[in-house]
Amino acid sequence: MDKIRICCPCHFGLESVLKFEVTKLGGEEITVSDGKVTFSGGVEMVARANICLSTAERVLIELGSFRAMTFEQLFEGTAALPLEQFIGKTDAFPVKGHSINSKLHSIPDCQRIIKKAASKRLGNRYGVTWLEESGAVHQLQFNILKDICTIWLDTSGAGLHKRGYRKNSNSAPIKETLAAGLIDLARVRADSIVCDPMCGSGTLLIEAAYKAMNIAPGLRRSFAAQEWQQIPEEIWRYERERAVESVRRDTAFKGLGSDIDPSAVDLTIENARKAGVGARIDVRERDVKSFTPPEGAITVCNPPYGERLLDIKAAEELYKRLGERLHPDAQHPCVIISPDEDFEKHFGKKADKKRKLYNGMIKCDLYMYFK
Repeated sequence: MDKIRICCPCHFGLESVLKFEVTKLGGEEITVSDGKVTFSGGVEMVARANICLSTAERVLIELGSFRAMTFEQLFEGTAALPLEQFIGKTDAFPVKGHSINSKLHSIPDCQRIIKKAASKRLGNRYGVTWLEESGAVHQLQFNILKDICTIWLDTSGAGLHKRGYRKNSNSAPIKETLAAGLIDLARVRADSIVCDPMCGSGTLLIEAAYKAMNIAPGLRRSFAAQEWQQIPEEIWRYERERAVESVRRDTAFKGLGSDIDPSAVDLTIENARKAGVGARIDVRERDVKSFTPPEGAITVCNPPYGERLLDIKAAEELYKRLGERLHPDAQHPCVIISPDEDFEKHFGKKADKKRKLYNGMIKCDLYMYFK
């Protein structure tokens, strides 16, 4: 199979982080746009990207784009795509998607037309009038933006933030893919000490350990495309073995977590153990007002805030307390994500650098202190 175009959506604000990851994996012809990175590679890159990318939300095969201002254009554009390269005679191909600022705005109607066109294309290619769809699921995903329709195949299945280690979590946990982005922006290295004084379910600490030890986040889970006949099983086996061999087990990384809630402490310990990094993470019950970061340690945290767990006044008081305990400078760098536009005022120090991010649907800033 020739090289294919692969699209990986990500959190808004993490595009440059994901581009760097894709470059390291060997992606070619990389293009970056809002909320996604697209690149070229062989079929093995589908497996590699699913297993290794830490900030991608999923891995999609781009089948093609075309103008679709009418249902006839949508039908003909879909029917012209090389669906048979990836969808077999008995495979299932459900359809879902979105339409934004386009003449075709009815999602159910668009789904119906795309399904009908795909069925016609596949039926003609396989010489059948009825497709049983009893085989592996090949999820078709479409997006019609300003009358341009793009259709992908989803190779991941469950979102890539589902690493497999966090079956349980506390209220409003940070998504694993966003946490990995924060860890990258915090410049965590193999010998870093990383602290989280409000560790919750331990996501930031676990993602820090993964980054420091070069552990591929998808090693402990499976993917939809593993069931596809179009991607040989030996490719998945080879890419997993490649990822395992790349793990750095001789690093000096250490994660130090604390939380005022004893159940959060227990949860972090449990999740770190499931993630295979329990020996690298030390967690204790402690109020943030008694927290002091060790010399040279990087503090990364996602403090609770008004819309999440605390009322506005309590969140502001927590920011003030954090500022009093952290005293960030070159020897005590810290990275904090918050949606509060007045965070710096409450924290007591202006950030050396800010970066706009989205935590789910909540617009946030990442406040970085390193001077």
